[in-house]
Amino acid sequence: MVWSAQQYLKFENERTRPASDLLAQVPLERLSAAYDLGCGPGNSTELLAERYGVNVVTGIDSDADMLEKAQLRMPNTTFQRADLATWRPKQPADLLYANAVFQWLPNHLDILVALMAHLKPGGVLAVQMPDNLAEPTHLMMEESSAAGDWKSAFEGKSLRRQPLPAPATYFDRLSAVSSRVDVWHSIYNHPMQNAQAIVEWVKGTGLRPYLETAGETHRAAFLADYLARIDAAYPAMADGRRLLRFPRLFVVAIKA
Repeated sequence: MVWSAQQYLKFENERTRPASDLLAQVPLERLSAAYDLGCGPGNSTELLAERYGVNVVTGIDSDADMLEKAQLRMPNTTFQRADLATWRPKQPADLLYANAVFQWLPNHLDILVALMAHLKPGGVLAVQMPDNLAEPTHLMMEESSAAGDWKSAFEGKSLRRQPLPAPATYFDRLSAVSSRVDVWHSIYNHPMQNAQAIVEWVKGTGLRPYLETAGETHRAAFLADYLARIDAAYPAMADGRRLLRFPRLFVVAIKA
């Protein structure tokens, strides 16, 4: 899936807030090797560098556009292109930090357990993932894909990412290799200017595979159908804005 750093950063403040909340729960005062996994355009990497220094943080991402924007943003920080399904640090790390990336990998629990072996004793794995598949933003994607002249393009295709496992599953899998595991949910409520703003938000992430499948011929009509559904699903507040509810799952594990 091709990503757009420009589209992603339209809501940079809102997307960076959970990254900051995750970092606040990392119990490390100093470190010598930290990796921002799925660093995107560098907004989360910047948080790590501000706390620990630009020379100890490395950003990892698989998308060229994201990495280009990240390097422009932080010219003195190292960024590497890699697939997180197989990437491992060459030397044990103090911190493996991942903001909103592992939800895209179906076997991410196996990957997280494997990454724990690449932490120093007392090192930290810190992960945040959207847990919003039951929200109207994502349910309406499925409804729109089954409507209109474009529905044949979606037949036989599964574009929804897999639901996240239950919190207990993260405890069960990570506790065997950790001295402490914390798992929690936070629900963010983002006031958005209008229904179109909600569509713009998801165009930077979950809606991308649906638009690619609809293709140039049907993309505009698909978006119009989806916008109408979002407009109905998120009623206006007293000031006319729409409230985007966004649940996220957080996991912090400390290496034994």
